[in-house]
Amino acid sequence: MIIRAFSVFEGIVYHCALVDGTNPCRPTLEVDAVIRDGDADGPLLLPLADYVTLAGGADAVRPCLTRFREAGRIVDHLGVAHLAFPFWTPLSIAGP
Repeated sequence: MIIRAFSVFEGIVYHCALVDGTNPCRPTLEVDAVIRDGDADGPLLLPLADYVTLAGGADAVRPCLTRFREAGRIVDHLGVAHLAFPFWTPLSIAGP
């Protein structure tokens, strides 16, 4: 599964789209957004609800969630569950 982020601010993915929905238990994140100082100081966080929607719903990701929890990839940020992406791929390294 490939998810493309279009806006990231202070480590949170705010706008994204599904590029490839195959294999939802192995999501990768591509970033096609301006990243400024402080925006990517740690893992990028995608709200879990967005991931579930992009992956096709709760039934499609149910087997994945346990694995993500065991790996520490589901984190709480301001009371909202997020899927953490400690590694991601920038699509452009040119600045604004």
